[in-house]
Amino acid sequence: MSKSQIPNNKSRVNIPGLSSARAGAGKFQKTKQLDGREKLIANQETDEDLVLNISLRPSKLDEFIGQKDVVENLRVSLEAAKKRREPLEHILLSGPPGLGKTSLAHIIAHEMGTKITATSGPAIERAGDLIGILTNLEDGDILFIDEIHRLSKTVEEFIYPAMENFEIDFVIDKGPYAKTIKFNLKRFTLIGATTRAGLLSAPLRSRFGIFYYLDFYETSDLVKIISRSAKILNIQVDKDAAEEISRRSRGSPRVANRLLRRVRDWAEVKRDGKISVQATEEALKSHGIDKMGLDAVDRKVISAIYESFTGGPVGIEAIAATLNEEPDTIVDIVEPFLLKIGFLKRTPRGRELARPAYEHMGYSYKGQKTQKDMF
Repeated sequence: MSKSQIPNNKSRVNIPGLSSARAGAGKFQKTKQLDGREKLIANQETDEDLVLNISLRPSKLDEFIGQKDVVENLRVSLEAAKKRREPLEHILLSGPPGLGKTSLAHIIAHEMGTKITATSGPAIERAGDLIGILTNLEDGDILFIDEIHRLSKTVEEFIYPAMENFEIDFVIDKGPYAKTIKFNLKRFTLIGATTRAGLLSAPLRSRFGIFYYLDFYETSDLVKIISRSAKILNIQVDKDAAEEISRRSRGSPRVANRLLRRVRDWAEVKRDGKISVQATEEALKSHGIDKMGLDAVDRKVISAIYESFTGGPVGIEAIAATLNEEPDTIVDIVEPFLLKIGFLKRTPRGRELARPAYEHMGYSYKGQKTQKDMF
């Protein structure tokens, strides 16, 4: 491929049907709102987050904080692709929500000097929607599909030849007049982001050449992210306050930035405007967020397992029924963090509380039942 085939203009963002994409991309659109959660801890990206996160989002790989192994490997892939003057292989980014998958997709486009077209799995309802997007891509352009595991089977089957051979087959007319037309596409890069990699079909997963898993952030990295965001937003924040916010951010930069804004509001109204440790503790206490970053919903889940099921094991369906919540809400929002901090165990028989959860909630730990106790 010649050098002229790869656009070298500054990265441009094209978001077709943003409103419909955002409406479809809400992971829990059909589930109930979480009581008392106030969207403070939930990793869903609200309209406010969308606007503010664009300004806080790093534009270069050097500005991206955390995920060192992912960043280093991605840097090598970018340099190799630019050296060969060809597009990147298709990339699959997986991991819990709010860890930077979308940010990395935009950084890749910026580093490659190409255009990025962003959409989401639920927004692409028909194969015809995908045809319009694919045929408008130029050489080296990036197509970013968030929540790619939610693509319909029809669209998924349609995207296989596009990823593998850069061509699509579509049928015109019906019955005896039906014709199949082959359309050649420009060489593009598909970046898929998913929070549920296990839901991807094997054929789709096998067509990605690069896989990166984003894990929860360390407290030290979150402190750097909070300090950077505070500087951009012109907020005065003490180092100790930044550390306190980071410890309660559930390992997620999105939650960290959200908590920073809520603490800022508290400091401006109740204090002198500067974010101190005292202001941080008062603000987060008012929102029901404890020292471990747990909120009322997390504590409700732990209490339900302890009080209704004697600590488990118990199935997720039973927990959801007890709390009058949807199972996906617990699986996608609550459970990942409880597993990460060791409060919850997943066993073949179901979810079970671990000793740290008993200690944190002040429950008496009975330990595992022995065979003598059972009979």
